[in-house]
Amino acid sequence: MRPATKTAAAVTTLLGVGAAAVVAGRIASDAALKAAPGSPLPSDPPLTVHALAPGRVTLTRSLAALRPGTYGLTGDGVHAVVGPVLDDAPHTADTVVRRLERVTHGALTPGDRLRLTPQTHRGTPDTALGIQHRDVEIPAELGPLPAWLVPGERSTWVIAVHGLGTTREHALNILEFLRGQRLPVLVPAYRGDEGAPRSPDGLGHLGDSEWRDLDAAIRHALRSGARRVILHGWSTGATMALHAATRSALRERIAGIVLDSPVLDWEFTLRALASAHRTPGPLLPLAVRAAQGRTGIHGDRLREAVDPGALRVPTLLFHGPDDTLAPWGPSRELADRRPELITLHPVPGAPHASMWNADPAGYEETLRRFLTPLM
Repeated sequence: MRPATKTAAAVTTLLGVGAAAVVAGRIASDAALKAAPGSPLPSDPPLTVHALAPGRVTLTRSLAALRPGTYGLTGDGVHAVVGPVLDDAPHTADTVVRRLERVTHGALTPGDRLRLTPQTHRGTPDTALGIQHRDVEIPAELGPLPAWLVPGERSTWVIAVHGLGTTREHALNILEFLRGQRLPVLVPAYRGDEGAPRSPDGLGHLGDSEWRDLDAAIRHALRSGARRVILHGWSTGATMALHAATRSALRERIAGIVLDSPVLDWEFTLRALASAHRTPGPLLPLAVRAAQGRTGIHGDRLREAVDPGALRVPTLLFHGPDDTLAPWGPSRELADRRPELITLHPVPGAPHASMWNADPAGYEETLRRFLTPLM
């Protein structure tokens, strides 16, 4: 083969490999950033329902099935709530029996393949909890955002923002507690959620652009009578709260923030999501690069948001070392750098964004102590 022909063949091969890499990276980034809101995160294996009895459900034995606490159990057309493991119940070596609190949607049947979720309620504050609320629309840069507004007596409002793998129904976990503190609560959807505008590229940005919808919710609350706001976010919702606390023009009106499992290392989370969707290991760096190129996510902006010098409001941080999607290390480091401002409440054994689920009473008592001086 002539040298020119060899060179042409080599160039063609390289271009083919490069094009394949681009396509592979795009597919991998889609797997991480195109998850439908409310679809359970794929970090845990599905559990099979083996048997049912009054107040009991028998599931496949696994680390997930043995976790302490209260969780949603969800699959195609079904949602239930399971409580603690029943140690005194008869079980086989490969099953575990948990308390079945309730079935909120559909019907459980043996053979169902389901996943645990931090969402323990389905519906609205009214239909799920009997708490009266108003459906409101929040003007935002991409269009109106649907939101629930639960009225309260205080002039400080809580704005509760969900994160990865959940919907605004996640906030229902703590809504009864917040109402007991007489705090008005605004629970907004944001871009990509059902009923909200899509992101222009159809992808999630791990809070990097979504925080502007939270900023619109802050503006709406202040125009509707709030004097100050407290931001409570889970997962990317917590990251959005950090962005708002350091970048919003209204940040002086933020009285405090509550961060549950914040995404502070977006590359780690992106790789974890892509890996959980069975992206081969060699493609994970391509997924990160493709996601950054497609979404404009930049670590610099996240580093600015978590800069201890920029954060100026009291912060309560719930997180745990068993979170496989948002690493515990950056949360611990952030708390260590501002101990006078940030209270870290570790929750061992809890998966991502499930700190309340692992210990509802402990979570709410810690939250009560934090909120009391801010009301």
